Amino acid sequence: MLLHCSGLPVSTDGRCVVFNFGDSNSDTGSLPAAFGFYLGPPAGRSFFHGQTGRWSDGRLYIDFIAEKLKISYLSPYMESSGSNFSSGVNFAVAGAAVTQKSAIPLGLDTQVNQFLHFKNRTRELRPRGAGSMIRDREFRDAVYSIDIGQNDVTLAFLANLTLPEVERKLSATAARIGDAVRALHESGARKFWVYNTGPVGCLPQTLALRQRPGDELDAAGCLAAYNAAARSFNSELAAVCRRLAAEYSGAATVVCTDMYGIKYELFANHGRYGFERPLMACCGHGGPPYNYANLKTCGQPTATACPEGERHVSWDGVHFTEDANAIVAAKILSGDFSTPRTKLKALCK
Repeated sequence: MLLHCSGLPVSTDGRCVVFNFGDSNSDTGSLPAAFGFYLGPPAGRSFFHGQTGRWSDGRLYIDFIAEKLKISYLSPYMESSGSNFSSGVNFAVAGAAVTQKSAIPLGLDTQVNQFLHFKNRTRELRPRGAGSMIRDREFRDAVYSIDIGQNDVTLAFLANLTLPEVERKLSATAARIGDAVRALHESGARKFWVYNTGPVGCLPQTLALRQRPGDELDAAGCLAAYNAAARSFNSELAAVCRRLAAEYSGAATVVCTDMYGIKYELFANHGRYGFERPLMACCGHGGPPYNYANLKTCGQPTATACPEGERHVSWDGVHFTEDANAIVAAKILSGDFSTPRTKLKALCK
């Protein structure tokens, strides 16, 4: 049997189900739905031709992954209208963090609790022919993806901590992600796809607002301290993944995917992908080198977007363009950046 959702064929026999947890890098609309604000133009101009709650000009990497898996785009959990939860749920919320105090009170712990509520309600409603109709076996066989940590890196620096203090904070953050995996495993989850965090020091926002005279820049022109903190977090998270894999040996699959390596490549070797100014936001204010100014961000009347067709890595100074997200998704799906080396599509079988 085939259903057609979001223009994509979706198999309901042996289908792939995905539950995603994270921040704005994979939020498909939860933050606007939760707090009732409009993420207006030019967001969404490149593909959806209108606002969808995505922090990009078009599709996110998770949308490209959904297309390759032949499932519907993951609807945000917080959206009450027009949602399709037949292929899973997206619990990611822009601004979410793991351990750092964020202005958005919908961190990883809350997202996991929302999933547990969703699963319980599905079990209650399924016998009545209502709800998502995801079956118990599909909850067990689903892929549980986690992409969060970027805001923890940024917020730790905003607290005026030294780099060693930031790294200690981020060690606790990595441990909490492990706790989330354990909570999901206890609920019956068996397939985990965990992303580390990207090079925060390469974001135009970070460079424009956080760079101080004398700060070290790396070979790609990124803030070295921020990227060092991201790598430290990623090292701790890799250790967490190894411990979980040993803990669940034979009983679960835990794959850790190197989002840092995938994204840093776009900054360091941008010409290979047709990007001319990788550290400059497409949509913003101020022009070169970063096109980012506080309170004059994308969506504000004082900000303008680059002409459609120009290839940029960064859309608004924090989030990636559709062009960049397409490359990120392809590299994720290749399995070349995953430990153990595994293709995401293989977990759906």
